Amino acid sequence: MTSLVCRAAAATAVCATLATGPAFAQIPELSADDVKSTRPTPRTAGGKPDFSGYWKGMKDTKPGGNIGKDLPGWKLPLTPAGEAALKRNLTATVDPEALCIIGGIPRHNASGLPFEVLQGANKIAFLYWYNYFRLIPIDPNRKHSEDPDPSFFGEELGRWEDDTLVIDSIGFKDEKVWIDENANPHSDALHVVERWTRPDADHIHVETLIEDPKFYTRPFTYSRTWVLGAPTDQIAEYSCSENNVHSDHLGFGPGPIRPDGTRGYTEEAPLPPPLPTP
Repeated sequence: MTSLVCRAAAATAVCATLATGPAFAQIPELSADDVKSTRPTPRTAGGKPDFSGYWKGMKDTKPGGNIGKDLPGWKLPLTPAGEAALKRNLTATVDPEALCIIGGIPRHNASGLPFEVLQGANKIAFLYWYNYFRLIPIDPNRKHSEDPDPSFFGEELGRWEDDTLVIDSIGFKDEKVWIDENANPHSDALHVVERWTRPDADHIHVETLIEDPKFYTRPFTYSRTWVLGAPTDQIAEYSCSENNVHSDHLGFGPGPIRPDGTRGYTEEAPLPPPLPTP
């Protein structure tokens, strides 16, 4: 039941509320308060920061799920084509994640769900709650393909710039994709550059540069910090489509957007009275 509600709500604050309620006490809390850390950044045998761990978004990251979080009024710089694509998403498309379609990047960076990182010497893996993953080679000499096959995460190449892991991605799909939980669009011209740092043992941070000349008039950025979870926290098996029984009844668009830039109703309707006992 919880997974169905969370999926329909695109794993925003609704899920966090459900996961902390008494009826769902077995579900770990999805976000965390910030912590002050005096522990040094862990490092690999090669001396680079080790991003491995289970990472939870901070509760003060607002608005959640909105890729325009760092822009004035959360207003994205859409081109006319971008405005048309947004209108189509709002009126004619169902949230892809609600249909068990990969959210991709940069949407996953804005998600309210935790994720796990496993880091090796030449590759790094990001594991997500819906059992999606991305595996990124770390090789400064590797170049993008001339015509990469479109994918939800794009063709991703990693390299180190001192203690910053840079992930450069092109070659994105332009169908069945939202760039965030509010139905904002992206095209196949999307170019994403993520700059990941681990300032101490208890935090990781990303600065994301987003470019899409078809749908946005200028590049813009999205930044985010996560807090380290418990050593026993890990991604569990999640079969999105197994019990997705209500997907045929989902409406178009993200639903109402609150004044604070998040999805959901400002005033929830009261629950109906209980059925009479026979």
